[in-house]
Amino acid sequence: MEQQMERDIKLQYKVDDSPALTISLLLGFQNILTAFGGIVAVPLILGGMAGFGVRDTAYLVSAALLASGINSIIQSRGIGPKSFRVGSGLPTIMGTDFGFVAPANAIINNMGGGMAGYYGAAMLGAVLEMILSYFIKPLMKFFPPVVTGTVIALIGMTLMPVAFDWAAGGVGAENFGAPINLLIAVGVFLIILLLNHYGSPIISSAAVLIGIVIGYIVCIPLNMVDFSQVKAAAWFELPSLFKFGVDFNPKFVVPFIAGYLVTVIETVGVVQTIAEVTDTPVNNDIIARGVRADGFGSFISPIIGSGPVATFSQNAGLIPLTKCASRSVAIMAGILLILISFFPKLATIVSIMPQPVLGGAGILMFGTVAAAGINSLSKVRFNNRNLLIIASAMSVGLAVTFGSEVVAQLDGFIGALFSSGISAGTIVALVLNIILKEKKEASPAAETAADELVEVTTTV
Repeated sequence: MEQQMERDIKLQYKVDDSPALTISLLLGFQNILTAFGGIVAVPLILGGMAGFGVRDTAYLVSAALLASGINSIIQSRGIGPKSFRVGSGLPTIMGTDFGFVAPANAIINNMGGGMAGYYGAAMLGAVLEMILSYFIKPLMKFFPPVVTGTVIALIGMTLMPVAFDWAAGGVGAENFGAPINLLIAVGVFLIILLLNHYGSPIISSAAVLIGIVIGYIVCIPLNMVDFSQVKAAAWFELPSLFKFGVDFNPKFVVPFIAGYLVTVIETVGVVQTIAEVTDTPVNNDIIARGVRADGFGSFISPIIGSGPVATFSQNAGLIPLTKCASRSVAIMAGILLILISFFPKLATIVSIMPQPVLGGAGILMFGTVAAAGINSLSKVRFNNRNLLIIASAMSVGLAVTFGSEVVAQLDGFIGALFSSGISAGTIVALVLNIILKEKKEASPAAETAADELVEVTTTV
C-alpha cells in the first residue's frame, strides 16, 4: 500500500526535465492564471493610493506583469557567478508583494514621498535584503524541521481565507457570498479534483487550467465577465524607465525595513515548501540564492514602474496537483508574462476573470501547500517541546489571519512584523525554538509514557 501511494504522487516532470513545447506552454499559462490575481492586485491598489487615472493605473499593471516575468525567470533559472548567484533554481513564480502595501501608503500619502519616494525606498530596502542573504547559513540553525514544517503548513492555511473570499465573489463585490458565486467555485473545485485524480497524465497536469477555463466560459452567459474593459485597453505598450520618478531619501526606507525582514522569513519558508513538493534536497545555498533573488528583483522592478517582489506561495500548490516540477515550465510562464505585459488587451482578458473561478482553484491549491507542511511535520518527533512550538505558532498565525482587525491597531515596526499570519506564526516558532531548550534524553520507558501522553493530548 505504501509503495502504491508513493507511485501515485510521483512527479511526472522533475526539476531538470523539459516537457514538450506545447506542454510547457499549457502548464506555463496555468501558472499565470494561478498567480495573475495576486500580481495585478497590488498595482491596482497603488494606483488608487496615488490617485492615478485609468491609463497610469493600467501602466502599473503592465509593469507588474513585466517585473513578474523577468524575476520568475531569474529565480527559476539562476544567474550570476557563484559568489553572487541569484535565483534558487527551483520552479518559482514571482510577483508584487502585499506586504509592502502598508509601507507604500505611509510613504505616498503620510510622508509626502509620492510614487517617487515609494520606488526609491523599495530599491534601498532591497539592498538590505540582498545583504541578509549572505547570512542565511548562520540564520538557518534557527529553522529546524519543527519550524519549517510549521511555516509551510501556515502558508497554506493562512491563504485559505483569501481563496474563500475569491469563491464568494471577491471582497467588496456587490454580490459577495451569492449562491451563484459559491456554485461556480464548487464546480471549478470538483472539475479540478476529478480531472487530477482520474484524468490521463496530460489531463491531470492541466487540470487547474482546464477547470479555470471551463469556469470562465460558464461565467460569460451569466454576465459575470465585463468585456468593456478589454475594449478600452490599448493594443501595445512598451515600458518606460522611471516613468514616475525616483527619490532615494533615506527617511522613506524606515517603513520598508520591517517589510523586507518579513519577506526574508517568508521566502525561506516558501523556498523550503517548493523544495519539499519538488522532491529537491534543500541547502543553505539554495535558500540564500532564493532570498537574494527577492532582493535583486525588488531592486530592478521599480526601474520599470513595479514594486518590490516576492516568491508566490500559491504556485507551490500547483506542483503536487499537476505533478510537474519542471523549472522550464516556470521559465515559460515568465516569458509569457513578459509578452502579455506588452499587450494590455491580453492582460485585461485575464484580469477580468471572475473571482469565484479563482476561488475554486485556490481552495484546492492552498490546501496542498498545507498538506505538504503536515507531511514535513510528520517527520518531527512530537515531544513536549515540539508540540508547544507547533501549537503556539499555529494558534498565533491563524489568530492573526482571522482577526486581522485586532493587529491592525499595532503601529510601526511591530505592526509590520505581525501584519500577516505567516510572519506572526513564523516569528513565534523562531522565538520558541530558541528559548525552549531540548531536554536531556529520558529513559526508554519514560519516552514511551511521554509519547502516549502526547498522543492522548493530541487526540483530545
